[in-house]
Amino acid sequence: MLLQVNNLVVNYGVINAVKGVSFDINEGEIVSLIGANGAGKSTILKTISGLLKPKSGKIIYHNKEIQAQKAPKVVAEGISQVPEGRHIFSGLSVMENLQMGSFLVKDRSRIKQTFNEVFERFPILKQRQNQDAATLSGGEQQMLAMGRALMANPKLILLDEPSMGLAPIFINEIFDIIKEINKQGTTVLLIEQNAKKALSIADRGYVLSTGKVQLAGTGEELLANEEVQKAYLGG
Repeated sequence: MLLQVNNLVVNYGVINAVKGVSFDINEGEIVSLIGANGAGKSTILKTISGLLKPKSGKIIYHNKEIQAQKAPKVVAEGISQVPEGRHIFSGLSVMENLQMGSFLVKDRSRIKQTFNEVFERFPILKQRQNQDAATLSGGEQQMLAMGRALMANPKLILLDEPSMGLAPIFINEIFDIIKEINKQGTTVLLIEQNAKKALSIADRGYVLSTGKVQLAGTGEELLANEEVQKAYLGG
């Protein structure tokens, strides 16, 4: 078991956003959390990342509790997040954005190797490495945000709405890249409004509603589930 979330309760300001959520992720899986806006999905990712502190509950990563750790320590442990809305650093070049992702990696040769791997996976970033990141298209910025997260050599990557605001051609490409990243050994926790796409690549999924897990199953089971079809797949 790579990650276990046990009975997580998180308040966001005065809102009780997450109300006792439990789920787990095995090494090598793609696990998807789906649910309407306001279901608590992003709050869960931010809490795993150390950006928010839970009111109660446990987050166990590699048999170690991490719910009290600060965000840089969580990254150093091997968890990287690609935030909703990409949050690339404008005014910095593509190359500088990627360098920001490797600031905790001490091994220079490892950084160089990861740069080569990222440029191999995202050739457009190599072509544009000296360009201001703000001038990239939405799809290219999403690739940059993913590349930046991969610079930390994560064991687990958290993806928050990777297809949001992208043209259909880029959406397919981003999902292919997620599968590829997973195939090469990185475990994926995916939050995605496009439930059909998310469940079609997920080993397992959890359906969240009003801060709680309502359903769980394999990606295939949830795609075939009538409740899920009605609520999220337009069935």
